[in-house]
Amino acid sequence: MNWRVRIEPFTRPIFFFVSRLSRGMTLGVRSVAVDAQGRVMLVKHTYLAGWWLPGGGVDRGETTGEAAARELVEETGLIATAPGRLVSVHSNERFFRGDHVLVYRFDAFKAGELTHHGEIAETGWFDPLNLPEDAHRSTRSRMAEMFGGAPIDSRW
Repeated sequence: MNWRVRIEPFTRPIFFFVSRLSRGMTLGVRSVAVDAQGRVMLVKHTYLAGWWLPGGGVDRGETTGEAAARELVEETGLIATAPGRLVSVHSNERFFRGDHVLVYRFDAFKAGELTHHGEIAETGWFDPLNLPEDAHRSTRSRMAEMFGGAPIDSRW
């Protein structure tokens, strides 16, 4: 197991504490890149277990769509060639009070260079209804909503 995964349970509460002092609300995005075969791109972080949708925080002065496209290229190397489409908005109170996550779908992109600076351990294309066993709960929920006909849950 990677050392970052082992220390994350200890460092994350410190990050949350500092974030809570400096921000009343946080805003994040997740990107769903869908290739011509209908597969979705997922990532494994160096600091979290399991497969996740690429994503991260929205920077000051950035729109959520721009953030989703930026996170997509940073974490997977995929460069959006058309704007993403907003699919859903979620409250992430279970994980972090005041946090919200917006999910964008990208169907048009080209391959580029990864710029994640060691944050991503692995990337892969997967059938959205046949995910790896260790896909995170939120990844499974979003794929069931987008591809399996499940109703969108406003809770992350």
